[in-house]
Amino acid sequence: MLQFRSLALSITAALAMISPAHAGKLSIVIDDFGYRPHQENQVLALPNTISVAVLPNAPHAREMATKAHNGGHEVLIHLPMAPLSKQPLEKDTLRPDMSSDEIDRIIRDAVGKVPYAVGLNNHMGSAMTSSLFGMQKVMQTLSHYNFYFLDSMTIGNSQSMRAAAGTGVKVIKRRVFLDDKQNEAEIRVQFNRAIQLARRNGSAIAIGHPHPTTVRVLQQMVYNLPPDITLVRPSSLLNEQQVDTSTPQNGAPAQQSTSSRNPFRGVKLCKPKQPQQPVYASRFFTVLGDSITHSTLVQYMQLQWQGWDQP
Repeated sequence: MLQFRSLALSITAALAMISPAHAGKLSIVIDDFGYRPHQENQVLALPNTISVAVLPNAPHAREMATKAHNGGHEVLIHLPMAPLSKQPLEKDTLRPDMSSDEIDRIIRDAVGKVPYAVGLNNHMGSAMTSSLFGMQKVMQTLSHYNFYFLDSMTIGNSQSMRAAAGTGVKVIKRRVFLDDKQNEAEIRVQFNRAIQLARRNGSAIAIGHPHPTTVRVLQQMVYNLPPDITLVRPSSLLNEQQVDTSTPQNGAPAQQSTSSRNPFRGVKLCKPKQPQQPVYASRFFTVLGDSITHSTLVQYMQLQWQGWDQP
């Protein structure tokens, strides 16, 4: 009987270890730093796990990047990239048709204007990030700075992950825009949506801007996060599993092949219509824990422990 109880206690302890409360990691990045020091200083007064992305040609770029770093906030370069929409482009906006040398010059100049940056994310950029050829040139340059790339996902078919392959550049993705609609109620809805995504997927990145409404919501909500949600910097998510939902690009510049043609094309693979959802370790352990808990052996030992067979 004592052996049964000892074994049951051991299994109970193991289940406690493999079935912890699943904590979600939430990262918040505030874009467009460098133009509005008053609102930006209010952001910097928030917990330093909130990160900031600084526009390199903004009048207060160096000042706010330095101030953010000194306060313990993670700093990114918020680099303008060309959108699909027809609109005037800011100075040094990256375009897919730029040469590698020009892209290298622009990024090098941005690094000089935004001190202490450890990553880069795109300002606008639906045309640039959807260009595999353009983003390959960006990733080649970023690899020289040991930067990560936070994809703002201004277009669903961003090629950033494909472009980063083989360069060593880590890519992470924005999941929620907090303030597309600049009223407090909508921002709260989006903030809670980011929490739910972090809880469900293990992590989520939300991007906002230093608008007065956004600042007020952050002042109210970041200090009242659920106990299972942890506020983290983007760099702490670089090893989280990322899912590339992009499709291969047909419009990439043609490249001549020096290899001989092979008349045998092989058999086409049947691709799923929807991308496969990742299975995280936490889900595996939850299922394993449930299986052990409801197994016949464990239930038998629980009954033995409760003394059901005693007269």
